[in-house]
Amino acid sequence: MSVLASRLHGIVPPLSTPLTEEFEIDTKSLERLIAFQLEAGVHGIFALGSTGEVAFLSDKQRATVLDVVVRCVAGQVPVLAGTIDMTTARIIEHARAAEQAGVNGLVVTAPFYTRVGQAEISEHFRLVHAAVELPLLAYDIPVAVHSKIEPGTLLQLVKEQVVQGVKDSSGDEANFRGLLLARESYPDFLAFTGSELLVDAALMIGASGAVPGLGNVDPAGYVRLYEAARAGDWQAARQEQERLYRLFEIIKVGLGRMAIGSSAMGAFKTALQLRGIIATNVVGRPQLRLNAAETEQIRQALHTAQLL
Repeated sequence: MSVLASRLHGIVPPLSTPLTEEFEIDTKSLERLIAFQLEAGVHGIFALGSTGEVAFLSDKQRATVLDVVVRCVAGQVPVLAGTIDMTTARIIEHARAAEQAGVNGLVVTAPFYTRVGQAEISEHFRLVHAAVELPLLAYDIPVAVHSKIEPGTLLQLVKEQVVQGVKDSSGDEANFRGLLLARESYPDFLAFTGSELLVDAALMIGASGAVPGLGNVDPAGYVRLYEAARAGDWQAARQEQERLYRLFEIIKVGLGRMAIGSSAMGAFKTALQLRGIIATNVVGRPQLRLNAAETEQIRQALHTAQLL
């Protein structure tokens, strides 16, 4: 069993990236957010993912985030870094920078903007794997990269030991179940769901854990869910999941005025600001910031969830 496979499990929140009013990395808020996650008992940290607004960050800002995360986590849990960009060459640059920063593993998307098929996706992962010593998790998020990593492609890459697992944000739960069935042949295969809303179901069918964006706001709730599932208390896991399901409605507060990305990222950051963890709810440009009325809706949701 690989070192990563032996350590990585459970709740691994995709960390939000706090920004200042000047759109720079708010390192003090980031430090508080990391401490908040660790105190809640999360099992890993995923920096520079979609929830971390990686697509809106410069290379310098990405480096700042990784430096802060690695320093603050200090080996307490595994740290994963998203290496997300349009081409293999750019992703290799990010992968090498993350390796230098001291992370424990990389979460790698397929290339995007250019059209790729399964042959190109496979070659992409092989090239990234050859360029670094760190283990790779494939990040299957077709809504963002406009191509899907098909199960056959993924399992072949696992067989070749190019990737060690997947963060599945495809929304295809039947496909995810098929991957879990294939784990019988690959016992070290890591399979994480990216769904905030079906974590209990994913754990019931054998998922390694979850990477929930809402875990930024309520990491303790997701940890309780995971611990209940591990103990076989599926009723408690279901109750926690249903509470989190209702809380997840905050991502919709801005719809009608902005797209879901702005609304969701803004909702997470506004909730963290209201909880006293980060200083602003600034989101990466050109996303739109939530207004006072939308902020009040989130405040009410946090009260209902007993988080304020």
